[in-house]
Amino acid sequence: MVRVDDLQVFVTTASAGSFSAAARLLDISPALASGAVQRLEGSLGARLFVRSTRRLRLSDDGERYLAHARQALEALGNGEVALTEGRDEIAGVLRLSMPSDLGRNVLLPWLDEFQQSHPKLLLQLRVSDQVADLVGQQLDASIRYGQLADSSLVSLMLAAKNRRTVCASPDYIARHGAPATLQDLARHNCLRYVMGEQTYERWSFDTHDGVSTVQVTGDRVSDDADIVRRWGVAGFGIIYKSRLDVLTDLRAGRLIELFAGDCGQPAPLQLVCAHRTSLTPAVQALRAFLTERFEQILAVGG
Repeated sequence: MVRVDDLQVFVTTASAGSFSAAARLLDISPALASGAVQRLEGSLGARLFVRSTRRLRLSDDGERYLAHARQALEALGNGEVALTEGRDEIAGVLRLSMPSDLGRNVLLPWLDEFQQSHPKLLLQLRVSDQVADLVGQQLDASIRYGQLADSSLVSLMLAAKNRRTVCASPDYIARHGAPATLQDLARHNCLRYVMGEQTYERWSFDTHDGVSTVQVTGDRVSDDADIVRRWGVAGFGIIYKSRLDVLTDLRAGRLIELFAGDCGQPAPLQLVCAHRTSLTPAVQALRAFLTERFEQILAVGG
């Protein structure tokens, strides 16, 4: 088996005229240079240099082999350049999962713009509030709320300061009044969210006295966070959602925040990959693009 390093030593020695000169150019010892050429000769079953005490010259076999060795090294170099260019180019398939509410109502138009900026990119989207299996579903990345349970995953922060917020429509408040305290939520119709087999009906909040948890009830439950938000906008009850999900509704007056924004529990938004080899130019460009967009919308009126 011919080694690439040995080929490089052979070609350099042929150009430099001696093992010592080749060794200086390659920053190795003359003994290593001589050993590399001997190993190459052994692999080829041919003598490449005619050695004497005064000079070193190519043999007839060496003359014939030199052009092929140079071509081989050039081809390998061109291959490395091609790989580098491929890694730098934002192209190919980007398989991405995202939560339903944020995905449909915020991310989708942004992703349209992102793809228009990178026309060689093919998007494959999975929209679900269930935790995506990055490896099993062969995803390049997933946009997720909350802290990661699996520490082996690679997390790129998109909106670190995002929190959940309690809100309701003006119509609901006009008909039922607004809760004066967090504990009053137990007496209201709270629209709940289910993931897997778990219904989120214990709403936790950060208070001056620590974490306060309220057991809530209501007449509607869904595993789709977008549906829960729509129910809230329609006036069916109170919702506890990521502020990013309801920011547009809050600014349009379709929903009203019922408590101080800092009492809601943290809901950091992250771009998650299975491992660092998944951090392709497309994933890194998407992270930069989304981070900038989230900073922009959070900066407008808070």
